[in-house]
Amino acid sequence: MVSTSNAQAVALVDAWPDWPGGRLALVGPEGSGKSHLAGIWAAEADATRLRAADLTARDAPALAHRPVVLEDADRGVDEEALFHLWNACAGQEHGLLLTGRRPPSDWPVRLPDLKSRLASLTPAVIDDPDDTLLSVLLLKLFADRQLQVKPALIGFLLPRMERSFAAARALVDRLDAASLERGVALNQALARDLLDR
Repeated sequence: MVSTSNAQAVALVDAWPDWPGGRLALVGPEGSGKSHLAGIWAAEADATRLRAADLTARDAPALAHRPVVLEDADRGVDEEALFHLWNACAGQEHGLLLTGRRPPSDWPVRLPDLKSRLASLTPAVIDDPDDTLLSVLLLKLFADRQLQVKPALIGFLLPRMERSFAAARALVDRLDAASLERGVALNQALARDLLDR
């Protein structure tokens, strides 16, 4: 689902292989769809996917023989390994997509050469969800739990809830638990009671 919240990020990811320098940072809050969008690109580019915490300097040259997605690159990455991966991908002219919750210029990086490379990245930003995306997200989260809800309930929730991916997930968790605990179907009265707490 593309909306105003993620349209810029989708357009930048879709612009591959014309990314500046063959690199892109996909940035957004937890649960915003970074991994989903990175997965779509990885399939299209025949890229290797791995978590930043799993990257070692020994792996970098072997990984760079094809495009690479490095997820959660803003947390727990071996800086030397990322630096070597960056250079190896550049040498092979393969794409490198990094995901993180914050822009690369805000990542806690100490290695000066890596810091300057990350600062040069164009961030593809996924913003907090707009009403359209939040509606679709709520419906998906309910459907994932095999819960059927009426559109009126979604309309009731939207103006009363925090506008974030994490808040939508937490609200669905709370509504599901309350519905089970009370033995009642999901409805506006239950939602009102939970939101008033």
